[in-house]
Amino acid sequence: MTTANAINVDTGHLVDGARFKMAMRHLAGAVSVITVGRGEDRSGFTATSVSSLSADVPSVIVSVNRTSSSWPVLERYQRFCVNVLAHDQQHIARSFAGHGGRQGVARYADADWHELATGTPALKDALTVLDCFMEQVIHHHSHAILIGHVCAVTVRPGVQPLLYWQGGYQRLKSTEP
Repeated sequence: MTTANAINVDTGHLVDGARFKMAMRHLAGAVSVITVGRGEDRSGFTATSVSSLSADVPSVIVSVNRTSSSWPVLERYQRFCVNVLAHDQQHIARSFAGHGGRQGVARYADADWHELATGTPALKDALTVLDCFMEQVIHHHSHAILIGHVCAVTVRPGVQPLLYWQGGYQRLKSTEP
């Protein structure tokens, strides 16, 4: 996608992908599972590339690889759910990352789910759930940046998040005695 303010970059001066990935491992991120589809036509993926965009019109940004098996389902349904995982939900993160060869609806097997107003599946005991309509998609190289309009929010207070840092799952250490 080109914009009027785009800057032409000499690709000979870009950092190689492996070095970039190594640098990005230093960014700690909350682990979310992005769920898409309905019934037997469900898929989803694990993501740390989720960020708030605006509070005026509640919206989030999610990045997804367009070679992902979830991409065609996202295109079909035009809605998704951000399920921010709690510290004890690593098994769900691994399942949605494809560990054990799980794909599509099989990724939902080890947790309790319910359907949101948009029809998208949500994790019943997620730390936070954001039900989203896809407002805009920006194609950028191998990925798509999804801008989701948040139409419903659920928060489970008093629970620590699951984090991803340096290639592994982490949790916050409590500062209380």
